[in-house]
Amino acid sequence: AIIDGSAVITGNFTVDEAKKLAIAINSGALPLSIKLVEQKNIGPTLGADEVKKSVYAGVIGLIAVLLFMIIYYGRLGMIASLALIIYGLISFAIFRIIPVVLTLPGVAGFILSIGMAVDSNILIFERIKEELRKGKEFNIAVKLGFGRAIDAIKDANITTLTVAFILFNPLNWEFLPQFGMVRGFALTLAIGVATSLFTGVVITKRLIEIFYKKNG
Repeated sequence: AIIDGSAVITGNFTVDEAKKLAIAINSGALPLSIKLVEQKNIGPTLGADEVKKSVYAGVIGLIAVLLFMIIYYGRLGMIASLALIIYGLISFAIFRIIPVVLTLPGVAGFILSIGMAVDSNILIFERIKEELRKGKEFNIAVKLGFGRAIDAIKDANITTLTVAFILFNPLNWEFLPQFGMVRGFALTLAIGVATSLFTGVVITKRLIEIFYKKNG
């Protein structure tokens, strides 16, 4: 038994054999029998609490962003808020189907993707406002605004998806990260970005067309 936390192994070893033995012990690869003396179960309460706090922080931040968009953009902001809610529902549905366990890095990746979704809507609305200031009719302004914004949105999202793919490292390349936390971040980020690209380009545009047709 090791009482004071240290031990010495003696024997007729060469330098190379001693180094190999040290490596085997440090890596846990030494074929030694283990006698269980004591066992304790420690619940993941700390991690669970931090995840909950991160989710709450993300929700509070999202509500603040939605309120800002509604106040600043009016009806367009309300449409963007509805599109973001749909985006969240689609993302969480995908998380349940895969399934994805939301860890702290995973929550961070999802919150980052929300920011990109908001950025896409703001970019679209600013382009629409520019066309309206030029005196274009609303339907034409929407079409031109989306057309001008789509290239920038696609470039930003494709770049982020490429980074997420590298971080997730699906081919297990040794020169890339292989840690579970990094992969969790990359997976939620990729799902969120792909979903935001769909909702921003397809759903937001469709909601604008439907809303303004009904309300003039």
